[in-house]
Amino acid sequence: MAFTEKETELINKLKDDVINYKVEDAKKHAQEAVNAKVDAYTMTMEGLAGGMAVVSEKFDSHEYFVPETLLCAKALYAALDILKPHIKMQKGAVRGQVVLGVLQGDVHDLGKNLIKAVFEAAGWTVHDLGRDVPLQKFVDEQMRTDSDIVMLSALMTTSMVGMKKVIPMIREKNPNVKIMIGGAPISEKTVEEFGADSTADNAPNALQEAIHMVDVLKKGEMTAK
Repeated sequence: MAFTEKETELINKLKDDVINYKVEDAKKHAQEAVNAKVDAYTMTMEGLAGGMAVVSEKFDSHEYFVPETLLCAKALYAALDILKPHIKMQKGAVRGQVVLGVLQGDVHDLGKNLIKAVFEAAGWTVHDLGRDVPLQKFVDEQMRTDSDIVMLSALMTTSMVGMKKVIPMIREKNPNVKIMIGGAPISEKTVEEFGADSTADNAPNALQEAIHMVDVLKKGEMTAK
């Protein structure tokens, strides 16, 4: 996608603000984007989410640790609060509902919060269960909301085993629901072993995976009719 000179400038500024946790600058540049009437969704996905993708890499390589990453997230949310009211959804864009939470025994919710921010910015309805969530609650919330996707997060191997238990519980109630799992210990092998549908290494990629899964669901419903 080609961007104007102004868009490129603001994307780079917002990305830098997130990476270097400059909260006030993030607010200033988000407002500058609104005033310049550039596309707020582009600023969110390319600038803010793009910055967090770099932060995730820094976290994985141990260049950043939890305190820095939390500050980066603070800059992201500060800018998102300004941009979000101005986001216009593209006609025909795929959107859906997700149930999202960190499994019981795990309180590491930074990744979950980033997923929530990016999905909400894209116009999805997010039912956020929070952290340290009992397994049955995922089942109950999916049934209550009839959400298209259940997203399970775990940062520790000890809490990750809960995914293997809860995925069959969810599928027993709704065989058609899509399940995405994520967190540091999760790999493609884990997806296959646990019977999930997908994983993603960052929030923007998770959104693209979710869009694809909901598109498949909707096409399946149309075929059934």
